[in-house]
Amino acid sequence: MFKALVLDKSPGFTAAVREVDDAFLPDGDVTVDIDYSTLNYKDALAITHSAPVVREWPMVAGVDGAGTVRESSHPAWRPGDRVILDGFGVGERHKGCLAQRARLRGDWLVRLPEAFTTRQAMAIGTAGYTAMLCVMALERHGLEPGDGEVLVTGATGGVGSVAVALLARLGYHVVAATGKSAEAPYLMTLGATAVIGREELSAPGKPLQKERWRAVVDAVGSHTLANACAQTRYGGAVAACGLAQGADLPATVMPFILRGIALLGVDSVMAPLARRNEAWTRLARDLDPSLLETITREIALSEAIDTAHALVAGKIRGRIVVRTTD
Repeated sequence: MFKALVLDKSPGFTAAVREVDDAFLPDGDVTVDIDYSTLNYKDALAITHSAPVVREWPMVAGVDGAGTVRESSHPAWRPGDRVILDGFGVGERHKGCLAQRARLRGDWLVRLPEAFTTRQAMAIGTAGYTAMLCVMALERHGLEPGDGEVLVTGATGGVGSVAVALLARLGYHVVAATGKSAEAPYLMTLGATAVIGREELSAPGKPLQKERWRAVVDAVGSHTLANACAQTRYGGAVAACGLAQGADLPATVMPFILRGIALLGVDSVMAPLARRNEAWTRLARDLDPSLLETITREIALSEAIDTAHALVAGKIRGRIVVRTTD
C-alpha cells in the first residue's frame, strides 16, 4: 500500500490522500518510486475542481514527479535510474505523481541531470521547464543579451520566478510584472532589474502602444498578453505559455503587421522528448541552483489540498515542492 492524492466525482467531487495499492495504478511500462512532486497551477485547478482539467476518473493528481525506477520493461530504463516526468497528460488522463508511486510510460521520462537532486528537479518542475522552453523559443527568434528589456509577467508565480532567474543569469535586462508589490525584493533577488505593477498591463489598452520590450515571457494571457504585444518593439517576440488572467486574447493585428512582432506559443505538455532533454540540459547549465531555495517552499503530501486552494486564490509565490513521504 502507498499514499496518493486521489480525485473522484462519484457521487460528488472529492479530493483526499488515500492508501491505494498497485492494482489502482494505470497501465505503463515503468513504475517509479516518487520522491517529490509539485503543485502547479494546473494541479491546483484539478484538486480544487475549479476547471475541467481531469478527463478520466478516478485520478491521481500531479503532472510532475521525480524519483527512482522501481520496475521497468522499457528498454531505456532499468531499476535504480533516476527520472523526471513532466506533462504528457499525467494528472489529467493518466494517474499522476502526487503519490508515493506512479506507473508511467518510459517514452515520457527524462533522465535526471547529475546537477540536480530529485527535490531540486521538482523545485523546477513543469513551471521551470516551461520557463526554459520560453527562453529557448525567444532565442530561436534571435533574442540576445543586450538587445533591450525583457518583460516577465506573473513574475512571482512558478513560471515567472524561474524565467526571471534564467534570463538574469543569461545576462538579460529583466523587468518583472507582479500584482504583489511587497514581493519586489524577492524578484530583485532573482535578478530582476526593475519591477512594475500588474495594473500597468492588466486593464484594456490601446491596440498599439509605446514600444518598450524586446521580448516577453507571458504566463498570464488576456489583457496582459494583449498589452505586452502592443508594447513590444519592432521585430520583437512574445512567448505565451499561460492563462492566469484568462484564456482570451482581446488584441488586434496591429503589432503584428505594423511592427512585425511574433507571438510564440509554448507548450510543455506534449513537447517532443528531444526538446525536453534540451530544456533540462539547459536548466542544469543556466539556472543558479542556489536560487531554488529562494523560489521554493516544501510541503508534505497531506498539505497539498489546502495549499492548492491557496494557490488558486493567488496566495502562493514561487514553487511548491511536495514531499511524498511524511
